[in-house]
Amino acid sequence: MNSFGMTDIGKKRKVNQDYLFFSDNSVGCFPNLYIVADGMGGHKAGDKASSFSVTRFVELAKNAENALPFLSMEKIIKQVNLEVYRLSQREEYAGMGTTFVAATVVDSVVYVMNIGDSRLYYYDGILRQVTMDHSLVEELVRAGELKRSESRHHPQINIITKAVGVTENIQPDFFMFDITPGQKFLLCSDGLSNMVDDDKLEEIMSGPGEMKELAQECIDEALFYGGLDNIAVVIAQCENGR
Repeated sequence: MNSFGMTDIGKKRKVNQDYLFFSDNSVGCFPNLYIVADGMGGHKAGDKASSFSVTRFVELAKNAENALPFLSMEKIIKQVNLEVYRLSQREEYAGMGTTFVAATVVDSVVYVMNIGDSRLYYYDGILRQVTMDHSLVEELVRAGELKRSESRHHPQINIITKAVGVTENIQPDFFMFDITPGQKFLLCSDGLSNMVDDDKLEEIMSGPGEMKELAQECIDEALFYGGLDNIAVVIAQCENGR
């Protein structure tokens, strides 16, 4: 795998509550690991929720026994969730939580876990959204009460229905897909997906540049269209089936 990630505070926020991690080398029980988290809460709370969740997940992964990817992911995120929830009982962290999307590639299969509305997209010539948002707008779309084309501009687009640390127990969603050499995937916070439409993201992902250049282009586009939120991007490409 070959990857790069970056984050930007955007044009409107005073604090960057997005946090990411990416490694093409083994991280404990995972042969590689890619994560994006988007915190929510007050000045200290959102920043703490995302940074703590990602850092703690990586720490636990380094000490975890090898198991099937989804089993490892679920066990670790449930422990992280409980720790964030307990921290949120402190006054200074009250109401904090975070989205969390993570992926690992094992034997040419991408294993994905998500909570909230941070996303993973897969690009093999066509851009496809793999994860499904845990959000009010997504529920309206699924119920047929809102058209998909209208969802990006809905006034309640930022309301999520599930997040790490909000309740004592959490149940993430899991996805998997095959990947072959040259194919890519993109993890991002809603600071990208709410600002840049899928057609433009597909155009960026089709580019010949290095992962760093593609990630920078994603950030630049989000800023061009307003940069209303923090932006986090991780792009990974499969090399030699790994």
